Amino acid sequence: MSDKVKIKIAFFDAKDYDIASFEEALGDKNFKIKFFDTKLNTDTAKLAKGYDVVCVFVNDTVDEKVIASLVKKGVKLIALRCAGFNNVDVRYAKDKIGVVRVPAYSPYAVAEHAMALLLTSVRRIHKSYIRTKDFNFSLNGLMGFDLHGKTVGVVGTGKIGRVFIDICRGFGMNVIAYDKFPAKDSDIEYVDIKEIWKRSDIISFHCPLTDETYHMVDSKSIKNMKKGVVLINTSRGALIDADALLEGIRSRHVGAACLDVYEEEADVFFEDRSGHIFEDDTLARLISMPNVIVTSHQAFLTKEALTNIAHTTLDNISEYLSTGKCANEVNV
Repeated sequence: MSDKVKIKIAFFDAKDYDIASFEEALGDKNFKIKFFDTKLNTDTAKLAKGYDVVCVFVNDTVDEKVIASLVKKGVKLIALRCAGFNNVDVRYAKDKIGVVRVPAYSPYAVAEHAMALLLTSVRRIHKSYIRTKDFNFSLNGLMGFDLHGKTVGVVGTGKIGRVFIDICRGFGMNVIAYDKFPAKDSDIEYVDIKEIWKRSDIISFHCPLTDETYHMVDSKSIKNMKKGVVLINTSRGALIDADALLEGIRSRHVGAACLDVYEEEADVFFEDRSGHIFEDDTLARLISMPNVIVTSHQAFLTKEALTNIAHTTLDNISEYLSTGKCANEVNV
């Protein structure tokens, strides 16, 4: 089959692991992918000229201007290779261009990473690792606490949230949860969000970023939490007001924070900034805190997840371009 009839995909913000997983998933499928290492934004949208589809990730900018530019260039579909779509102006896209996503690639990957962060934090694994590299085997300052018997509040009980709940139950933890749309026929104890703040020793976030959830953790909500609360965020950075979190840590009200996402991560995460002067003072101060662990949006990064992302993304593109509809289409 000639290249002329192949579906042409402009793939933005491509990393080595993206390229490897998508090339493996391609096989003899009817696609031709051009991988761009640059992110999609107003300036780079011109690269999509002549392509049928743009494939984007969480930190690509897909606002009204970008969408208008893509439509003008004949692009028919925006294919998100992630679950979240808060970076896409879906209202403006309606009836102009299709938007599809990968709603579930590996809930286990993200949930397990959340637990890994929690265990690392409360048992001081990261500190012990650094010490023993220098042959320092002192236990001073490494005391943690049992997870067994603690109350964990889970905000968002989609697939990832429910897997995380199962993991917590395996540790003997008491689980309470909040979700605007509770899972039907479940044995989950749902409570009001204020009860999450009030009762939880640990709070883990697994909900999407919307106007309603933006900065749901702010200075006011932190004051309503237990002193010493541990916060885990593997969902979207802007669920937490970073400046309020920093103040909560400095005041000793927040006992620890485990962050795989950050609200201003777009120009930082997924890149090597080790040789640059770091300009984000809030993130720099958070990272400097001894009770804060930051990973660079890597919770999704497992072999299984990358394989599922690649196959689902390509299936979404095939389904939408052949039928004009897709089960994973994002609707307003």
